[in-house]
Amino acid sequence: MADPYEVIIVGGGPVGVALAVDLGQRNIKAAIIERHLTPQRIPKGQNLTNRTLEHFYFWGCVDQLRAARVMPPGYPIGGVTAYDNLMSEYWYAPEGGGGRGEGVGSYYFQRNERLPQYLTEEVLRNRLKELPSVTTMFGWVAETVEQDAKGVRVTIAPAGEGGGPFFSWSADTAQQTNKEQTGDSDGRQVLEAQYLAGCDGGRSLVRESLGIDRGGTDFDERMVLAVFRSRELHEALERFPERTTYRVLKPELQGYWQFFGRIDVGEGWFFHAPVPKDTTPDNYDFHALLEEAAGCKFAVEFDHVGFWDLRVMIASRYSVGRIFIAGDAAHQHPPYGGYGLNTGLEDVTNLGWKLAAAVKGWGGQKLLESYHDERYPIFKETGEAVIAGGIERDREWLDRYNPNVDKEEFEKAWDEMAHGGNRAQSYEPHYEGSPVVIGPPGAASSIHGRYSYKAEAGHHLPPQPLSSGRNVFEELGLDLTLLALDADEKSVSAIEAAAKAQKAPLKVIRDSFGGGREAYESRLVLVRPDQYVVWAGDEAPAGAAAMIRRVAGAD
Repeated sequence: MADPYEVIIVGGGPVGVALAVDLGQRNIKAAIIERHLTPQRIPKGQNLTNRTLEHFYFWGCVDQLRAARVMPPGYPIGGVTAYDNLMSEYWYAPEGGGGRGEGVGSYYFQRNERLPQYLTEEVLRNRLKELPSVTTMFGWVAETVEQDAKGVRVTIAPAGEGGGPFFSWSADTAQQTNKEQTGDSDGRQVLEAQYLAGCDGGRSLVRESLGIDRGGTDFDERMVLAVFRSRELHEALERFPERTTYRVLKPELQGYWQFFGRIDVGEGWFFHAPVPKDTTPDNYDFHALLEEAAGCKFAVEFDHVGFWDLRVMIASRYSVGRIFIAGDAAHQHPPYGGYGLNTGLEDVTNLGWKLAAAVKGWGGQKLLESYHDERYPIFKETGEAVIAGGIERDREWLDRYNPNVDKEEFEKAWDEMAHGGNRAQSYEPHYEGSPVVIGPPGAASSIHGRYSYKAEAGHHLPPQPLSSGRNVFEELGLDLTLLALDADEKSVSAIEAAAKAQKAPLKVIRDSFGGGREAYESRLVLVRPDQYVVWAGDEAPAGAAAMIRRVAGAD
């Protein structure tokens, strides 16, 4: 039996590897188990939001991520929406695409980015090589997962077909080496740890082992994912401003999209669309489907044709005991709006520091439980209000407006849609209702927020410059941070003493209450390691110790 770890991660896709990076930066002894030796080269998960790029900044590889992009630097990230086909007279391409609402750019410290998921994974895997506390076990699969009051146990075995032998990277030797297999005669091993995170996808062994059920909306639609090359399509779409995605709305599709996305600028594409339920790679004319959606003829070379089911699913619990689930293991939905990978990486940023706090002894059980309390309502609303709700809104709009029935009414409604008339309100996930946030009474965690530059409990901290010329985000630590802006030193000392009593690491950033920082509207702002505000005020509360215990999940 191997020496015990502090955290075991089952599943080494982008979410699992990101969690390993997050933990490795905090010197947590972790192991990550993944079937595949290398990322699977299917161009999904392309759109990375401003918020997700903040994660890569704090993971120490944002420059490497931007350098890995396929598209030319500065190429606009955004979409075109067309009626009936891409050659239609009815289309729009909003300016400043890529955000999630007005003001999103300045609300975050990083601009958004676009690149295939397998390149994102490669960047994360390369960063992982620099973190010696993490053991990578690529080419292995988890077979069983167990837990008791003392810890967790995972039985693993060589992956065999589709995987490979045990391949481990050791930062101590600064080279990749094959490690000698130990354990049972058939190659199995048992790993032990304090905690476990299941990042093992929609068919999660970890979730099923915990007996966690899932619910949601099943649209009962079979969808195709086609990956292809066509320079002629690129040339045909030069009628539009430069954009990365192209969405086609048709009445007969009942709110479901035909959707083209660029892999590069020139010839690489992927395409999603509904197809008959009995469709296989061999019994359907996918070239004709592409041309029908585009509204023009063009040559095509296919690289991949696959299928997926259109549904929104969410696990009823994100944790049981010492075991947690994240990413697709916790929630699945169609690739509409780029919420999938971004949501999974936000799970990581929420869970990583909480696991580290528990391992290091300053985070309590309520802090671990707050992972479900915070992340579950965010995806539930994302799936229901944004994704399923968006399909329903499009369906109702297409049923009501038709240029062949009433052209004037259609054109008026189309113009309103082009200017945001058929979209959900601003997407600003927040944790006002979290038990480890000092939020307003009766508040609930939700995706329906606002891009305010005031420092508010439960909300993302907006970036602001410091008098040194650096941004506040460049000074935030991996643990708790207190912004003290012309604050009374007695208040600062009271909060520092409370953190010390809880053994909670705290960094203090002192500066003046000016130069843009007055927008926070508070002289004292307590910020979590995931850049969310937990409390703000002008002087320390009378119960500073109770506040810190609550933030740490100790009460």
